[in-house]
Amino acid sequence: MTYKLIKNGTLIDGTGKETVADAAVLIQDNLIVAAGTMNDINVPKQHVEIIDAQNGFILPGLFDTHVHMMLEIKDIRETLITPFSLKFYQAIEYMKRTVNAGITSVRDAGFTDFGVKEAVEKGLITGPRMQVSINPLTITGGHGDSWMHSGLDITSKSYPGMPSGICDGPEQVRQKVREMLRAGADIIKVHATGGVMSPTDHPEFTQFSQEELSIMVQEATYRRGIKVMAHAQGAEGIKNAVRAGIHSIEHGIFLDDEAIELMLMKGTYLVPTLLAPVSVLEASNVNESMPDYAVKKAREVVDIHRESISKAYKSGVKIAMGTDAGVMPHGTNLRELGLMCDIGMSPMEAIVSSTKVAAECMGWEDTLGTIENGKIADFIITKTNPLEDIRSLEDSDNIVVVAKDGEIKKDLRVDRKQVVAHI
Repeated sequence: MTYKLIKNGTLIDGTGKETVADAAVLIQDNLIVAAGTMNDINVPKQHVEIIDAQNGFILPGLFDTHVHMMLEIKDIRETLITPFSLKFYQAIEYMKRTVNAGITSVRDAGFTDFGVKEAVEKGLITGPRMQVSINPLTITGGHGDSWMHSGLDITSKSYPGMPSGICDGPEQVRQKVREMLRAGADIIKVHATGGVMSPTDHPEFTQFSQEELSIMVQEATYRRGIKVMAHAQGAEGIKNAVRAGIHSIEHGIFLDDEAIELMLMKGTYLVPTLLAPVSVLEASNVNESMPDYAVKKAREVVDIHRESISKAYKSGVKIAMGTDAGVMPHGTNLRELGLMCDIGMSPMEAIVSSTKVAAECMGWEDTLGTIENGKIADFIITKTNPLEDIRSLEDSDNIVVVAKDGEIKKDLRVDRKQVVAHI
């Protein structure tokens, strides 16, 4: 039995409660057993590893509920000549950057093999804990079908562990859900509308009928109690998804009042990914191969996106932080927090969206998302106060300690020596 004591910091516990000055967190093995002021903690009378927060800020490990851990969009020409197996090795770097940014838990929204998740869980590589969706379901010619007007098909090829997600009609939909579950999916992902990065559709285009979406929910829920997340940008596609019982709406660019009311009624989560269209526009300034169709659509939707998310937030829709990392470089995830504050959220609300609410969205609220007694010891220490400057977290050097499951994965403190004391 081992103990760690984090001390000499200010606690932001992820619940939205007031901060705690002169805070301490006691960890037994990989679990939090006490959190509060130093005077509140009954420190055991045995060797305890002291983690000095050095007047920094102690937060739960952060969540990103929409990432693509085996993807990072680059020059299309480079993509065409990249060896198939290289992406597995590239993912090692992507996951390391994600953890270094303070993200210890993610929901992968497509294209990550179950074996990558297994490698993290077995300790072979460093990465966040994951829920994986394997391959998103998409219609022929929809978002996720990268058949180009030239006749060239650059859709990622299927292989054992990554079934093709293209399906049309109720029976194909049913089969594809079963194939994703067989491949190890923790959640089913569907493209309920078109998107910015797809070559032959538009974000407002509706994909899949409400009947087909309902079949996905039934298959996932009835067989394994698994949720469905929907890439949904156009209003009609969003409403179809919500009515079908889908758990979370990803992006939500063209939300209207009826869609928001439906989400409130059903308790549907919204994952905004405000960073996604912004990053496409930024990338177009330095990447000549960024497709014109993607740049044009991103420019069209970026302001509408912000307005829709602001309206949903003010209406009380549950918002979980997600970025679409992979569309932008991994490790830049926390730029999303500043964008969330730009649409009206307070810094504390943005943090809670990235901790407590995100954990609830992923069904992990009993074990993760807050620094409370009984939770798994995922935590970060920042040297800046995110409540005063949320954008300071965009610089990962300001996140000086990252711990997952009680083990320190990153340590940039000035004095890294961890004191073992008899208290």
